[in-house]
Amino acid sequence: MKTMSLSKRSTKTEESNWVSFSDIMTGLMVIFMFIAISYILEVQKRQEERNELFEEFQATKESLYFALDSAFRDDFKKWKVELDKDLSIKFTNPEVLFASGQTDIRPYFREILDEFLPRYFDIILQKKYVDRISEVRIEGHTDQVPAFNFDADPYIGNIKLSQLRSAQVLKHFRNMPYFKTLPDESVSLLQYWLTANGLSYGRTLDDNKRLTSESGMPANNEFSRRVEFRIVTTSDKLVEKVIQELREK
Repeated sequence: MKTMSLSKRSTKTEESNWVSFSDIMTGLMVIFMFIAISYILEVQKRQEERNELFEEFQATKESLYFALDSAFRDDFKKWKVELDKDLSIKFTNPEVLFASGQTDIRPYFREILDEFLPRYFDIILQKKYVDRISEVRIEGHTDQVPAFNFDADPYIGNIKLSQLRSAQVLKHFRNMPYFKTLPDESVSLLQYWLTANGLSYGRTLDDNKRLTSESGMPANNEFSRRVEFRIVTTSDKLVEKVIQELREK
């Protein structure tokens, strides 16, 4: 009888231990399930945020492009200026821009800037765009002729030359009556947005005004010697951040 009693106790103990182990495993499974669900929900949330980001990015780009195209379509044809979908505006008319190796703004280009700049900034200073723009770049580009007056290294010499050209355009804008009559808030915003960039001959254009780095064609020195205005939206910065995050994974 004692043997049977001990056997029964042993069996009950084993069953009790087995039940406890099963409870632990069930609890762990529930925990892992909640972790998995939380992870899936977080991934979905991030994807939704990214979708909203890209939708906002596209909407802002399209809205600004349409506004600029509507305001300047006829003038751009007359001035031989190109507006691209990336919101860059290219002044490539050889008769308008800088003489080779020079930084002085030609009279006709000055006239165009006097007409273009107030209308351009009236558009981008609208309230609906103010929070969507992070930078407005004035980019100077040169031909491939060495600029030894500025540096013995041809590329660095043209960096300095193109920087001076973009700075001259920015200086002209700041001296305009339009700029001087802007409210202080707009002046502060423009001083935060505006940058003058010298890009040397790193982005030359071919005979079709395409980047030679993309077309593989020889550079057209006259078209390459140009000034561009480029709007960088806040969405551009966020898209770059998302892409960087994806690369790091």
